[in-house]
Amino acid sequence: MAASKKTTAKTAPAKKDKKLKVLIVGGTGIITSGTANLALARGMDVYILIRGYRPLLLPKGAKVITADYLDEEATKKALGNLTFDTVLDCRIFNIAQIEKAFRLFAGRTKQYIYISSGTVYKKPLPSYIVTEESPKGNLHSMYARNKYACEQRLLEELDKTGFPGVIVRPSLTYSDFNPLMALNSRKCPYSIINRMRKGKPIVVHGDGTSLWTITHTDDFAKGMVGLFGNPKTIGEAFHITSDEVLDWDRIYTYLAHAAGVDINIIHIASDYIGDYNPIRRDGLLGDHSCSIVFDNSKIKKFVPDFKCVIPFEEGAKRIVKWFDADPAAREITEPEWDAEMDGLIAKYSGR
Repeated sequence: MAASKKTTAKTAPAKKDKKLKVLIVGGTGIITSGTANLALARGMDVYILIRGYRPLLLPKGAKVITADYLDEEATKKALGNLTFDTVLDCRIFNIAQIEKAFRLFAGRTKQYIYISSGTVYKKPLPSYIVTEESPKGNLHSMYARNKYACEQRLLEELDKTGFPGVIVRPSLTYSDFNPLMALNSRKCPYSIINRMRKGKPIVVHGDGTSLWTITHTDDFAKGMVGLFGNPKTIGEAFHITSDEVLDWDRIYTYLAHAAGVDINIIHIASDYIGDYNPIRRDGLLGDHSCSIVFDNSKIKKFVPDFKCVIPFEEGAKRIVKWFDADPAAREITEPEWDAEMDGLIAKYSGR
């Protein structure tokens, strides 16, 4: 089943006469932080469902619902009798979790937006420019296969019960507080900048020339918030990414220059990196090693004012500025990741 079956003549944004009531599941994450801030700025009534407070990242003015989303009964209790115009769910990664979402939100929301992933497309791609209709089926990535299975299940539930599902496929969305590089510590994102500032070599997969799209959360938010409350989005799938196209060498170089240093790049094949640490294989072979440019024509039809205005050269400066303003944040690095990069480089160099 494909999301494309309902795409005809759905190009006008819905008229929003009343104050939208929105629930964002995981509202202090990379993707959701920008969306929550913009929704609040546009006067929406924003609720955020999170497990615990992250005061520095919590959007001012949002209403907080505290519950562990993995605990269905606790979440149901925390939600009480609340209903919403839109639910944005960034915390679904497998079929069991989306089945839980059906139980939690059926009858509770008019629009349920599922955050899927740009990784769902077949790799290698038949064309490096992809639309929402490009072939799916990523044999290299279990993460991607699970995300796509959830997409299919969401559309099945729409046909079966009318559950108001919408699919959004972002790709490498970053924020001021997290430079989401292909090879960095996910737990401690300052690690890559710290390594650059120490003058240590930086591993870039492949030869660094594959094309990629990297999107600031504030730009992503314009497309996302523009979809809120629009009933014509039901059953549709959307890309929301920047139109800027960079290669990986340039992405890493921009970040290094923002940090005030030159970069020492060492190129290592994705297969080799995956053999050294199998955890890296899915993300590299199933995603980052392939050139991919997203066609954003569809989101621009539904959200005419969607335009990304933060090039990564500027975004990199914002990242460094954010960390440089907080000495405590700069102290949070992952020695294990740094040691992994040292070990990988030493083995590759034959030392």
